[in-house]
Amino acid sequence: MPAGIEWVAVAVGGAAGAMMRHAATLGAARMLPGGFPWGTLLVNVTGSLLMGAVYVLLIERGLLPPVWRSFLAVGLLGAFTTFSAFSLDALALFEAGAPVRAAVYVVASVVVCILAAMAGIGLARTV
Repeated sequence: MPAGIEWVAVAVGGAAGAMMRHAATLGAARMLPGGFPWGTLLVNVTGSLLMGAVYVLLIERGLLPPVWRSFLAVGLLGAFTTFSAFSLDALALFEAGAPVRAAVYVVASVVVCILAAMAGIGLARTV
């Protein structure tokens, strides 16, 4: 594989994934009742579903060249939703026979990220 092609695959996939996320959240906001983050839920669930399928098809079965993993998993789905990578990581820990580590990872990720967002808001509001 030529040097740099993997970076191009990630960049192109990332651009496409970001546009897909934007389209999905705008569409959900127009079609679904307000007051609930339907768009975010939609992309997180969809991205997790697709990440699972990509994992089986590209990693377990090796159906496409490795550059497709960079394009689809890292770029496209990574930009569409980082929750898909989080879901796959948690599942990988569980399937590796580490259910406690998986649970700690899930709880820590959610709680620490919410606390970090709160800290960022607090810091930004003091500036």
